Amino acid sequence: MAMTNGPRRNSSNSPMADINVTPLVDVMLVLLIVFMISAPLMQQGIQVDLPKANGQALDTPEEQLVLVVHRDRKLTINDNPISENSLSQKLVAIFQTRQNKELFIQADQNVNYGFVAQVMAEVKNAGIVKVGLVTDPKGPEVK
Repeated sequence: MAMTNGPRRNSSNSPMADINVTPLVDVMLVLLIVFMISAPLMQQGIQVDLPKANGQALDTPEEQLVLVVHRDRKLTINDNPISENSLSQKLVAIFQTRQNKELFIQADQNVNYGFVAQVMAEVKNAGIVKVGLVTDPKGPEVK
């Protein structure tokens, strides 16, 4: 009897005990690439980079109106797009039936200050007496 090192392998009768991981790795890499490409596309909403400031949060009613000034100078009120020319007319129409004449302005910090000032002037011309500026509360501590 001849002694052999290790078990005897008969290629025709015994199952293959080695697992081929190459197809698994290929599939995982393809899935990784698909998720890396599709993840940024699934982001919903429009990014507004708010300025940072310290302050206390305000208790506001549920039916608050927020005027958003986007980086590309587009305006929206509660996610409804509004043209710059019709802003004052829309605000007058909205606030005719409201008792609370309060509006919050959420402007991207990269928007020109002059444009934000023009928007605030339009808000004031529409007869809105309370205007709040929305900031990001995680700003650096002001001394």
